[in-house]
Amino acid sequence: MDPFLQAAIDEARAGLAEGGIPIGSVIVYQGRIIGRGHNRRVQQGSAILHGEMDAFENAGRQPASVYRAATLYTTLSPCAMCSGAILLYGIPKVIVGENHTFMGEEDLLRSRGVAVDVLQDATCIALMRDFIAAQPALWNEDIGV
Repeated sequence: MDPFLQAAIDEARAGLAEGGIPIGSVIVYQGRIIGRGHNRRVQQGSAILHGEMDAFENAGRQPASVYRAATLYTTLSPCAMCSGAILLYGIPKVIVGENHTFMGEEDLLRSRGVAVDVLQDATCIALMRDFIAAQPALWNEDIGV
């Protein structure tokens, strides 16, 4: 398995272990992780800390040139908010663990020139399917339903 997708999965599992939603993300620049995060909306009482947003936050301030040469890995297809951040910072490539359980704004990203590769990883799918079955109300809250 790709070690960066594995790192995102590890983040998702960490979020689940904390009582949160199992979505993780890492930002990779020049072969190393510069930001990692997981959905912490529940843990932090946050409206915006999805996995990708947490990874951006933990990457800290970076020159635009870094983001324009980075790849973002996420266990789940990015929502509108996270896709907006990807576009804002010029991330050119996104690797998505799966989009069976939730289809985010992949078409928007592609329409703006972002390369989006969806892996349909069985571990990512199982994490979300199990979570959605166990916590449907929390999942609906996370995606604004």
